[in-house]
Amino acid sequence: MTEPKPTKNILIYPNGILVWNDKRFRCAIGKNSVTENKREGDMATPLGCFPIREILYRKDKIQKPKTLFPVSEITPDDGWCDDINSPEYNKKIKLPFPSSHENLWREDDVYDCIVILGYNDNPPEPGKGSAIFMHVARESYSPTAGCIALSLDNLLALLKEIPLDTTVCVQKEPLNR
Repeated sequence: MTEPKPTKNILIYPNGILVWNDKRFRCAIGKNSVTENKREGDMATPLGCFPIREILYRKDKIQKPKTLFPVSEITPDDGWCDDINSPEYNKKIKLPFPSSHENLWREDDVYDCIVILGYNDNPPEPGKGSAIFMHVARESYSPTAGCIALSLDNLLALLKEIPLDTTVCVQKEPLNR
């Protein structure tokens, strides 16, 4: 495989490498690697290129990220609907919420900074996958449920540099180290 050329794309490779122009970062992806046919709960990261919609962060844990993208604070009543039968599927919601959802205000640090990706959101197709984010990796870089995760320092550094028309592109083939 040839070296990636400078681009406005953040490239994600299934062997845990994120490339932004001439920089490489370690990242985690879904437990079941990548997929062309993303389904809710399959633990895989969807293949393709996705725009960045918004940045969410925990004001009580980190400073507001420096970025060109819209930034909002996460509050204790923020969640994300993952119920395929709900009209709010794959949307940010307020808690309490009667349908299945993820709580965005977590005790661990993985959602201290969340990059909302434009995956299956225009409009959402029930069952095609929800809550596909870039967020903070666990210390061990353990696999995600389908998101992309990197260290907080690397995530914040990336957000500071990328232009508004940046897309996140999940690749099918690994990148040679």
